[in-house]
Amino acid sequence: MVALLAAASAFAQPGAPPRRPPIPQQLTFVPYHAGGIYDVGETVGWTVTPGPDKPTYSYSWTVRRNNAVVLKEGKLDLSSGAAKIEITGDQPEMLYVAVEPYAALDTAAPAPDAAVDKLTGYLGGNTGRNNGLYAVGAAVAPRKLGLSTPRPADFDAFWNGKLAEQAKIPIHPVLTPVPTDVPGVELSMFVLDALGSKAHGYVAKPAKEGRFPAVIQLQYAGVYALNARGDAQRAAEGWLMINVDSHDNLPSDPAGDVPKGYQAVGNTDREKSYFLNMYLRDSRVLLKRLLRFWSACRPEQIPTGIFTGAKQVTPTGPRITRTWRRPRSTSIPSTSRRVSRRPCWRVWDSSTPSRRLRVCGRRSIRLRLRWSRCR
Repeated sequence: MVALLAAASAFAQPGAPPRRPPIPQQLTFVPYHAGGIYDVGETVGWTVTPGPDKPTYSYSWTVRRNNAVVLKEGKLDLSSGAAKIEITGDQPEMLYVAVEPYAALDTAAPAPDAAVDKLTGYLGGNTGRNNGLYAVGAAVAPRKLGLSTPRPADFDAFWNGKLAEQAKIPIHPVLTPVPTDVPGVELSMFVLDALGSKAHGYVAKPAKEGRFPAVIQLQYAGVYALNARGDAQRAAEGWLMINVDSHDNLPSDPAGDVPKGYQAVGNTDREKSYFLNMYLRDSRVLLKRLLRFWSACRPEQIPTGIFTGAKQVTPTGPRITRTWRRPRSTSIPSTSRRVSRRPCWRVWDSSTPSRRLRVCGRRSIRLRLRWSRCR
């Protein structure tokens, strides 16, 4: 009870940011299948009822395959107390339903101007923004979803060749101590030579001898400075923290020399793709001999670790594992528009078969991370 009161008191301290008021929920959606997964041929659907907040708008809905191709549209009629959104899943696919207000109900009192979204003119919603928009989704036979483009027969040779070229280049790792106000932590900036560029980032560890679990974080899309204090805080919890910048850019630099629209640079040639060097830098960071170099450790110091982050190099988003991974060929929807899928982040030009590019993915390789304060 004392701890509870103390926590409540902390939240009530002056100067704390005010909590955002809850977003009104005018609609409630109950899926036909609670898990949201259906087989081909089954009816995919939702029962829609008024939510905790009384509906003040009329709503329309649109079902899209893979959030790209419109399959079905309609309007919600809640006059009987409930409505249905239904469609037959006729192939392995992801179905996305957008529910949007299009007019205020005659019986509804107008919302204050300050409450409605400035762009949509509405309020409420379940998408995290108070703009009147709702969204639900379902998966139809997701385990049967196929590749959107054939795998290039020469890709393994291409990627392995790049790794072999990079292996001939000395790493020349450099650690530069960075001051931090987090006690009990050693924080450094690292720079490594890679093929065609340099890898940058922060590495933080507890300022003591020991065997620590490790985290390698590969950053997501965009250009920004990395959170050095966050890395130090992770190290204060007992982790060896390695935070890798996506670009050939100092981790403290919020802009650097990264071209605008970098995701489209070289998107017609895998030899010139901006992402090629990015993947090679990531591969460099994951080298076993590099991890040993960072502290010239004793071989018996072998901690476990996790690999995390929403890295641009992964087509499937964040992954967490106890086995370190390094880039290898895998499938991405580079010709996704032709099979009614939205194109992936790398914005490949897939207008011709010769431009079906794949330069991403990961293959599991076991890396023994060794870290300690060496004698």
